[in-house]
Amino acid sequence: MSLDQNRATCPNAPVTEPANTQTQVEIRAHPDLASISAQAWDACACPEAENGRAIDPFTTHRFLSALERSASVGGQSGWHPHHLTVEVDGRVIACAPLYVKHHSQGEYVFDHGWAEAFERAGGSYYPKLQLAVPFTPVTGRRLLVRPGFETIGQAALVQGAVQTAADNDLSSLHITFCTEDEAQAGEEMGLLPRVGLQYHWENNNFRDFDGFLTSLTSRKRKAIRKERRSAQSFGGEIVSLTGGDLKPAHWDAFWRFYQDTGARKWGSPYLTRAFFDLVQDTMRDDVLLVLAIRNGEAVAGALNFIGRDTLFGRYWGATEHHPCLHFELCYYQAIDYAIANGLSRVEAGAQGDHKRARGYAPVATHSLHWIRDAGFRSAVERFVAQEAQMIGNDIEALAEMGPFRKTEDDP
Repeated sequence: MSLDQNRATCPNAPVTEPANTQTQVEIRAHPDLASISAQAWDACACPEAENGRAIDPFTTHRFLSALERSASVGGQSGWHPHHLTVEVDGRVIACAPLYVKHHSQGEYVFDHGWAEAFERAGGSYYPKLQLAVPFTPVTGRRLLVRPGFETIGQAALVQGAVQTAADNDLSSLHITFCTEDEAQAGEEMGLLPRVGLQYHWENNNFRDFDGFLTSLTSRKRKAIRKERRSAQSFGGEIVSLTGGDLKPAHWDAFWRFYQDTGARKWGSPYLTRAFFDLVQDTMRDDVLLVLAIRNGEAVAGALNFIGRDTLFGRYWGATEHHPCLHFELCYYQAIDYAIANGLSRVEAGAQGDHKRARGYAPVATHSLHWIRDAGFRSAVERFVAQEAQMIGNDIEALAEMGPFRKTEDDP
């Protein structure tokens, strides 16, 4: 679906904060990322990267561009770019990755029930607008704003996205895996907040993996040590590769793993083979690829992306089954890397209560939603309020039942 590439203006909006001067803000829509310079985009998406790594690589121009250039989005994918920029005096001060969606796949904030209910009532839920990083259930900034323009930039992006949905008779707008601060700001602007649940590992200044294990109960320590021994006896070696150590042959192997996992989970893989070639060319320093190699051939692998303080686990796959190898490559090797490199946490993707037994704790995730139909909006508002209460109770209960020692005297 092609939307009108209109410009919208926000007259009499403040230029900087807390400045009192006022000027006109221009909101532009773009059919692809190639029409926005990497410098302008990244100045909003990851200004901190001038002094090191981005907080996370997923909203960078290079990552989102790789999705488009590889045809992982666009075409027949059901993800059609409609990115927004906000300009003041010809300078981009904010931007957002925005897509027209014809399904709810690859989002990980599930609204299939909403779609079914709306269409049973005679409405058309699709197409909709998704302000998100495709296929990436990772919390991060979605309203990307240059430092010093936070309030005006966020407000203009929300206004531009809502106006785009309304002007094109789209059912809804969804801003998924935004930060808690963005969720609060969006709620103040009239969007509906929604809470989700993930499991993250936190590094409490552990010296090594054994130091981490001492934070667990005796039973969990023994279980994890047993799993690691089982996994590491698969008959080969486990290697962790990043930067210049990554070679095209490694991606050939991982592509086989990814295809197998994608076929079983989603029916067909979301990402194309070309995406991994582009990652090799433009993002190899942002990647940690963990491979299990037996008899000279990779038989399993886990792909992670490296942020400033966080390791983000993304994809896993295998051509052979070996007990506990999934836990070793996806969870324990990630913890090893985080401790060795001074990272604060590991985020191992969506869902998975099994992560809790392996030292990953429940945390809330956030999204924002705008529903065009007033009646349907009221129903969704009641649903997300009830859901938030249940998830809050779940997080509290799961944390209490976690694998961690409650006191120094606990076994």
